[in-house]
Amino acid sequence: MLIGTMNHPAKDVIKEIEWIAGMGLEFVDLTLEPPAAALWNVDVEETRAVLKAHALPVVGHTAYYLPIASPFESVRRAAVEELKHCAEAFAKIGASWMNIHPDRNAPMHEKGFIIERNLQSLREINQTAQDVGVGLMIENLPGYYNTVQQLAPMLDAMPDLGFHLDLGHANLQVQHNSADELIATYGSRLRHVHFHDNKGDEKDLHLPLGTGNIDFRRYVRMLQKHGYDGTITLEVFTPDKHYLSYSRDVLRRLWNETSVGKVSAAAIATT
Repeated sequence: MLIGTMNHPAKDVIKEIEWIAGMGLEFVDLTLEPPAAALWNVDVEETRAVLKAHALPVVGHTAYYLPIASPFESVRRAAVEELKHCAEAFAKIGASWMNIHPDRNAPMHEKGFIIERNLQSLREINQTAQDVGVGLMIENLPGYYNTVQQLAPMLDAMPDLGFHLDLGHANLQVQHNSADELIATYGSRLRHVHFHDNKGDEKDLHLPLGTGNIDFRRYVRMLQKHGYDGTITLEVFTPDKHYLSYSRDVLRRLWNETSVGKVSAAAIATT
């Protein structure tokens, strides 16, 4: 398992990579979005070189507000073209996977229309992504795309889509954390994970691990049970990096303790 974090989109990408490397984190969740990290402000070759110099893998992240389900066709096409450009850039930078946030903003349109517009856009983006060797994954979002029932129309319709689990989001606007059912159903398609804490309800607080009400030990166990050993981004939004390093240490300890427990249980079972 690799622990990383995301660059701040309002700050210089190269400087962000440098401090992420300096903290001893193990990959970069690289977002290409305005104002400072928009694709037109990023030197792709330099970014790739800096990542290589620090031996940092990269996961592709895109802006959550791109209107890929817009009922205005010209607007939808523009969002699709931007995400195609992102896929091409991530391929050059060295990312194998890029996330997309499903769109929900089509006022006065039925849910079926919104789903079909998302699928239309995802299929168009996916063709370009496949051509350049980048996989697409969709992230669960509070309220609209946060349960198996809500995500199934897209994930089931496109079997080659990966699933990106945001554990903090799964704790919002639900009676019980939806990560249980999401991992149980789509664990085999899980390609990336975000960890951050909150206190439920509606506020997406992006707190350090252990300062909200999410049982991270439970979900570490669940991820390991389903064979996940990939990248986990700490989306801890704070100017004080102490809280990020603390969350890194908490996650590493939980992961190692749970791994040891699995080994011990297996040893007992074979004696």
